[in-house]
Amino acid sequence: MEKVTIRATQNPAIIKFEFSDFIASRTNYEFKNIDDTANSPLARQLFYLPFVKTVYISGNFIAIERYSIVEWTDVQDEVAEQIENFVNNGGQILIENQEEAKKKVPVTVYVESTPNPAVMKFVSNKLLTKTMAEFKNIDQTAPSALARELFKFPFVKEVFIDENYISVTKYDMADWNEITAEVRSFIRSFIEDGNTVIDESLIQQTPAAEKQQEAYFDNLDATSQRIINILEEYVKPAVQGDGGNIAFESYDEADKRVKVILQGACSGCPSSTFTLKSGIENMLKDMLNDNDIKVEAINA
Repeated sequence: MEKVTIRATQNPAIIKFEFSDFIASRTNYEFKNIDDTANSPLARQLFYLPFVKTVYISGNFIAIERYSIVEWTDVQDEVAEQIENFVNNGGQILIENQEEAKKKVPVTVYVESTPNPAVMKFVSNKLLTKTMAEFKNIDQTAPSALARELFKFPFVKEVFIDENYISVTKYDMADWNEITAEVRSFIRSFIEDGNTVIDESLIQQTPAAEKQQEAYFDNLDATSQRIINILEEYVKPAVQGDGGNIAFESYDEADKRVKVILQGACSGCPSSTFTLKSGIENMLKDMLNDNDIKVEAINA
């Protein structure tokens, strides 16, 4: 007898029902309505529940996004029981298309909110780039076909890509509740279809990428090198977790002023000034043993 386990996710509207074994062996599936469910009898049945908005099937789980007419705490046990009964009575979860599945690369993309209300973070289970890249407009997107396509959405203002995630900044005209699923689905399909997210050979020719290289670091003064090491070790992991980045720009020995660049979710974030002054500046003062140190974001 199959027993499913209920798991909460980062998104309160989405909950996962996990199986003990894989149910989708070759790709990920997303069903937006009952008309999409030709290859999933289980998804078709789930759409008869009035609160089901989207059904995702991947690996060993089924994830369901609900409409706000209910809370998961009120219905999740009932849904789990329905899924278990369907499977244990011989119901088919998926009818996988062998030819289509061969063309796709299985990818999972999940969504995380950030401290910046204008920015959402889309996280992939695949490495996307070893060289981070920020795109302020479509004219800068020659190295990234994904960024170029994202800018074709009228609500996309900026795109930041690093390691395994994409941070998307929106214009105020749009609400994340209305566009998150569309952006997530687009990113997942783009990666699954085998498209190149970033041409790193083109990114490495940019001034921002050159500052990440060892030759640039080696030519800096000792204090600047210490500042970069502190930012890399103590600050960058935290801001990356929030979908952003902090990059060293310069250090003025006479003025004791450290200039940094905030990227991704950190750029334009309402809390960034507080973070710079109360967190990073105090950390540098303490670790460099110099109370005159000042930190300034040149794009805050």
